[in-house]
Amino acid sequence: MAGPGAGTGVVARGLRAWPAPVLLLPALGGWVSGSLAAEAAQRRLFPWLAVAFGAGALLFLTVADGPVFLAAPFGTGLALAGAAFALRARVVAPALLLAAAFLFLGFAAAATRTASVAAPVLARTVIAPLHGFVEALEEREEGARLVVRVTRLGEMPDSERPARVRVSYRRADGLKPGDYIEAKARLLAPPEPARPGGYDFARDAYFRGIGAVGSLLGQAAIKPPPAPAPLSLRLAASLDEARNALTRRIADSNGGPAGAVAAALVTGKRGLIDQPTNDALRAAGIYHVVSISGLHMVLAAGVVFWLARALLALGPGLALAWPIKKIAAAFAMVGVTGYCAFSGWDLAAERSLVMTLVMLGAILVDRPALSLRNLALAALISLSREPEGLLGPSFQMSFGAVAGLVACARLIDGRLWNPEGGGPVTRALAWGLATVIGTLATTLVAQVATAPFATYHFQTVQPFGLVGNALTLPLVSLVVMPAAVLGILATPFALDQPVWWTMGLAVRGMIDISAWIQGFDRATLVLPAFGPGALGLMTLALLLLVLPASGLRWLGLGPGLLGLALAAAPVRPDLYVDREGGGAALRGADGRLVVLGRPPAFVLEQWLKADGDGRSRDDPGLAAGARCDKLGCVGHGPGDHGPGDHGPGRNGAGGVSVAVVRDKRAFPEDCARATVVVSRLEAPPGCAAAHVLDRTFLAAHGATTLRFTAHGPVIETARRPGETRPWRPAPVAKAAAAAARPAPVPQAAPRPEPEAEEAEGPSEP
Repeated sequence: MAGPGAGTGVVARGLRAWPAPVLLLPALGGWVSGSLAAEAAQRRLFPWLAVAFGAGALLFLTVADGPVFLAAPFGTGLALAGAAFALRARVVAPALLLAAAFLFLGFAAAATRTASVAAPVLARTVIAPLHGFVEALEEREEGARLVVRVTRLGEMPDSERPARVRVSYRRADGLKPGDYIEAKARLLAPPEPARPGGYDFARDAYFRGIGAVGSLLGQAAIKPPPAPAPLSLRLAASLDEARNALTRRIADSNGGPAGAVAAALVTGKRGLIDQPTNDALRAAGIYHVVSISGLHMVLAAGVVFWLARALLALGPGLALAWPIKKIAAAFAMVGVTGYCAFSGWDLAAERSLVMTLVMLGAILVDRPALSLRNLALAALISLSREPEGLLGPSFQMSFGAVAGLVACARLIDGRLWNPEGGGPVTRALAWGLATVIGTLATTLVAQVATAPFATYHFQTVQPFGLVGNALTLPLVSLVVMPAAVLGILATPFALDQPVWWTMGLAVRGMIDISAWIQGFDRATLVLPAFGPGALGLMTLALLLLVLPASGLRWLGLGPGLLGLALAAAPVRPDLYVDREGGGAALRGADGRLVVLGRPPAFVLEQWLKADGDGRSRDDPGLAAGARCDKLGCVGHGPGDHGPGDHGPGRNGAGGVSVAVVRDKRAFPEDCARATVVVSRLEAPPGCAAAHVLDRTFLAAHGATTLRFTAHGPVIETARRPGETRPWRPAPVAKAAAAAARPAPVPQAAPRPEPEAEEAEGPSEP
């Protein structure tokens, strides 16, 4: 009635009434659908299945509480996979269903792995006679560290006795793997995190089958075993003894730090490396060279592959009639597997072995070796075998680095100048330039890809790591690893000494370069620890930037920038409390931590690093501001203006007062005047402090941190009350029942603090 253009005007007016973002939704949906179709056409959706599988394993390891009925996640995963197969004609639906299926399968894999390694974990400190087989022995600067497969521990029943224990021993002479020993041992449960969100050694020890740690007291006697050792133990002990013998042979061939580092590069035994050398290698950003991992596996496989292919190429008949590249790849697979076995089958080495075998297997089936699809396949195999590795820095850094390198392979090949028809000098210059640029670009990409994980786990950054890697990796690639392979081959003929000596020269060069870089100003920066949320966002950004082949990769900029912003402004606690209640660290008036009591040396070191504090744990300034006597220690936080203040405010009128109680006679006074009372003893029921972190509380919650705000304190604990984890012994019933006990409200204002009878600083580590 109004003409053909009237309806168009009404629609236009209606559209203008909607907000602009809503109008963009159809276009955004079309862009996403088109990008997903492009990803599917290029077969780039497969790597996301490994991501989904890892997300399922992470869900179980961090959230699941209690036993799991394994049929539920397995059945759900298989049902979703069947639905995806039924809808395979579509694009989006089967991809989403398959991702959900792998998420449930990852959850099931983590639950299965946890159940398969189940073994008793020591719940209390024990001093008792220990009987068992020495399964592994690592010599150290002083004494040795043993892994003992336990047959008897005092009168402890089998249901409570750990299957394996790791102990230190100062008299290692005469002991060897496979010996049956009897010794008095002091054992305790594997330590839990030193702070909420910190490294959980108890979890790692559980998956390694270690149920207790400690030390041997007195002399260990070698006795005839009551029964023959199992075959698996005899094989493991024989291999470990061979590794120890070769470690001593390499170390003696060179002597000093160079010999210790050279031995560690071949056998994985790092106990002989002294602390100054470790510090220098870390400052230069090349400590990854010492740990048997991806670099060693790739170089070892590459050396064997090159040697085999070169030898086969010497015969024209073989080179023309046989696929010598595939044959060389098969030899490399066998050689790198043997190298991994001889290096001790460390978790990092196993994951690197899987990755290397997948790459070499691609050569056998005429597929590209370096691809994200192969990397995803290696991740799936690794996570299926050891899902717990997902939480460790080794898995995160190795797969992050390789993903970044594969994604940027075309950008970092160094081919900026490719002269055609030039002379030998021109070609040599082009090759040298490509090598330098490729090495620098590779190191830069790997450092950027691994920086979030390294900073999260270690709270340190090496700004000159690019220089250290650029100067030392040529030595490792061209001299150290080829010498390692040749030395192992020459050892049965007793012709290895010259090889180890040559290898030691290159290692000395590495150490000298590391020491030179360590002397740079700010060679190592200590940064405050950031939370898992920032790490999760940066991990998502890395995945989005390297896995897609379409414009979807730009979606990674948002979470990446947000994660960097959160990591750059971390929330630091004002009070750290040891899980045993033996000590605490309170933020002083100058913003730095003040140590109260006697926390363990390792715990104190973790607190300082998490706070971004570069001071040594031996720094006498850590005790400044603490007032200690024989009964305990007292410290005051910012905002505390003296004895006349009242209330537990933060930067207000009252301030914060923290007391660490060593003797029960200090409870009446400290409970009356302190805001927070910390003790390894059990506080009296009438303690009037606002927060009582005594033996009962800490047994149920573990290490604790407090952050004092205007709205009250924010408390974080390493474990949740009632939480059940197989690697954490359940607290005693009394502690568990008291976990929910509310802290009483203060009934008395702080009184003037008496003069300390005896000033004390932090204890000697």
